[in-house]
Amino acid sequence: MDSIKGYFSELKALLQIEKEVEIDRKRSYFDKTSLKEQKADGVTWHPINIKENDYGLGDYPFLVIERTSLQGSSHQFKPGQTVGVFTSKSDERPVKGLINYISNDEMKIIFHIDELPDWLDDGGIGIQLLFDERSFKEMEVSMNYFMNLEDRDALHLTKVILGETSRTNIDQHVIEIPSLNPSQNDAVNDIISSKDISVVHGPPGTGKTTTLVEAIFQLAKKEKHILVTAPSNAATDFLTKKLTEKGMSVTRIGNLARVDEETVSHTLDYQVANNKENKRIKTLKKQANEYRRMASKYKRKFGKEERDQRRLLYQEARNITKEIITIEDDIIEKIIGSSQVITTTLVGSKSHYLKNILFDTVVIDEAGQALEPACWIPISKSKKVVLAGDPLQLPPTVKSEEAAKKGLSNTLIEKCINKLESSLLDTQYRMNEEIMAFSNSQFYKEKLKADDSVKKIKLGADEFPVIEFIDTAGCGFDEESQVDSKGLSNPEEAQLVFKHLKPLMEQNNNASVGIISPYRNQVNVLQEILGTATENITINTVDSFQGQERDVIYISLVRSNTEGNIGFLKDYRRMNVAMTRAKKKLVIIGDSATLANDKFYSKFMDFVENNSYYRSAWEFVGEV
Repeated sequence: MDSIKGYFSELKALLQIEKEVEIDRKRSYFDKTSLKEQKADGVTWHPINIKENDYGLGDYPFLVIERTSLQGSSHQFKPGQTVGVFTSKSDERPVKGLINYISNDEMKIIFHIDELPDWLDDGGIGIQLLFDERSFKEMEVSMNYFMNLEDRDALHLTKVILGETSRTNIDQHVIEIPSLNPSQNDAVNDIISSKDISVVHGPPGTGKTTTLVEAIFQLAKKEKHILVTAPSNAATDFLTKKLTEKGMSVTRIGNLARVDEETVSHTLDYQVANNKENKRIKTLKKQANEYRRMASKYKRKFGKEERDQRRLLYQEARNITKEIITIEDDIIEKIIGSSQVITTTLVGSKSHYLKNILFDTVVIDEAGQALEPACWIPISKSKKVVLAGDPLQLPPTVKSEEAAKKGLSNTLIEKCINKLESSLLDTQYRMNEEIMAFSNSQFYKEKLKADDSVKKIKLGADEFPVIEFIDTAGCGFDEESQVDSKGLSNPEEAQLVFKHLKPLMEQNNNASVGIISPYRNQVNVLQEILGTATENITINTVDSFQGQERDVIYISLVRSNTEGNIGFLKDYRRMNVAMTRAKKKLVIIGDSATLANDKFYSKFMDFVENNSYYRSAWEFVGEV
């Protein structure tokens, strides 16, 4: 027990370091940047237009807002983030809320307060990204829980996960799903036969989600409560979609990455709103809203009698709200009780709607992208755990260098794969075997194989080579750093991307294309050159392409300097992600002279030269 307490005490200390760094960065940023700069950086929308102002589930107020400037430009807002609604016309403190969804230039924000402030009617309203205190709070609570474990079953599960006790399996008849390959069937059998933990290592394109969905389907035949989680709302939505396509009864709790009808219909809010009891709730909400409307007539400057009247009206609204919540809680209990699967994010697993449920199994997907403390949040609510993901793809974001060096960047699935037996999905269904080859040798110890359906897949019958490395060494395509930004770009390299892409698209106009760069500034340059967005071409950072695939992928590496400094490119896992997005064609553009001093990129240069994938940018330089 002392070793467990020490483990979580150390993890909590690292989390505190990360928290302080993030708080300091946020505070320093907003102290030093103007409103105009914040808008340009995509962390503030101002001014905004309030499209809707109402009360939702739990009778909590919400706003639907849209930005009225810089529409269509990139921003950093995501569902589930903490934001502050502020007014530029006074010194009123911002009101904190959570983003429920974002769609283009519109977002819905939910506030866990009784009523919104009067100054929302005064104009000059904006919204800014705040420090995500909720996530840190829930992670800290889970660390405290495991530091003081008393439950015997929870203690056993924790010891197994940490490698202090051997995992155990239930004797069970082996099942074979015809639609799955042998490694996927092995993983499904391991999941359904495990008593405590099962680990699924799913490299790119190996059907990890397909495997998980089948395993969850099998588990639901004998288990009452299953919780399926992921670090992001997008990943959670995707799992929700796939589970419902399997014909399972699923309830999605929390925020949505995208508001599409297919996912929305499975949310808790939607199911409550469409329950037969909701007619009564609507009647009560009208009464509560009428009391609030009457109370809002009494504005800031009024006497004692008006103040007392306003207080009484709000009290009546609160009394009705209590009745609404009682009815809703009863509906929610029935919805959750009748659902085969609950889906939510890691932090969302601490929703008060789930507070009294101990799940038979908790599935954590994309565990390679999750901070370890976040994974322990749903684990605290489970009898058994399934970890799935690939620690050799994108890691979680850790902003404190100190915390990262001391171990916060090491994921739980990474630790478990090193300590426990895991199931490796070994057949990929995405890419040509040549595109797979370098990642297979560098990251997966040659254990992957391409399925026959994709092994020789190409853009066209005569398309060769499937991979091209276009070397800009000696062309003078130097990287550039903007004065007001830490980001880098390489405009001439960006021009070369489109020079190479043009004839390829003319011959393959139906091909889907992804243009990736590790640097946000280069993404901006590429988007400016492309101009009007096209249906077939997507330009974004490596992180944004995680989990996606395209027929053709271009990677613009940007770095070109005499010092051989490659900076951000040293995160080889990001390169693994970038290279494995391509199905039929992979084109990488970079400066070999800058890259060659690094062992990883030196091996890549050997790979392209040995396989005749090498081309020089001098072939294009006269026309760039």
